[in-house]
Amino acid sequence: MSREERFGIGAKIDALLLELLETLRKATYANTQRKILLLDTAIITADSVRFFFQIAWESKLLPNNSFETLATQLEEAGRMLGGWRKGLLSKTPPQRGGERKE
Repeated sequence: MSREERFGIGAKIDALLLELLETLRKATYANTQRKILLLDTAIITADSVRFFFQIAWESKLLPNNSFETLATQLEEAGRMLGGWRKGLLSKTPPQRGGERKE
């Protein structure tokens, strides 16, 4: 990427990737309910990264082979995040709102 793009869309992609890493670090050590919420956030952030990579590629800021490699890796990471979340949801009983234990 040229200098201008690196400080524009490149900086946005960098910020989102760092946010994704930070969210995943938090999720690693969180309790189950918080972990699910953090994984939801991580999935949304990964989708945003994918979106901005797509824009960079469509704007011809990324060569085809780089985009293909990055898109494949992001897709795999998204599947892993979804699997992690799905596994937690299957192990976690549903929360009932409004009921009180006496």
